[in-house]
Amino acid sequence: MWLFVAFVTIPIIEIALFIQVGGAIGTMPTLAIVILTAVLGTWLMRTQGRLAIGNLERSFSEMRDPTEPLAHAAMILVAGVLLLTPGFFTDAVGLGLLIPAVRSAVFLFLRARVRVHHSRRGPPPGGPGAAGHDPREPHPARRPEIIEGEYEIVDPQDRDGTGRADRTRH
Repeated sequence: MWLFVAFVTIPIIEIALFIQVGGAIGTMPTLAIVILTAVLGTWLMRTQGRLAIGNLERSFSEMRDPTEPLAHAAMILVAGVLLLTPGFFTDAVGLGLLIPAVRSAVFLFLRARVRVHHSRRGPPPGGPGAAGHDPREPHPARRPEIIEGEYEIVDPQDRDGTGRADRTRH
């Protein structure tokens, strides 16, 4: 329901702001401001996005929780979309999301309201811990008698002069 309200009210707010600003400063300056904010927002999104990706990579390399850097990167992406959307209201919200202090406040607000009901750490289903797998046994890929490799099935019609059509290439 709230999504429907947003899709109805945001365009109404944007239209009202276009009328007010256009009436105050004229059509051409209004359009120039919209284009300028889109260009400026794109540049800011790229620079802030690089910083956010760097923070995310650093959290992975330092084995820290990547939740906050990932949320910052997502908010920067949303800010970019809002800045590319024509309008003063969406530009204001988008520019606000490019400010690190605002992103941190939004993150803290959302983190306080989101609950994780189920969290799973460890290997994917079918690996250690799966039904029928003895947890004391090493992971199947790490057993010494297993040799990893790649193979390719050769087309039976593609004989290479050996007279054998059902061989594989290793």
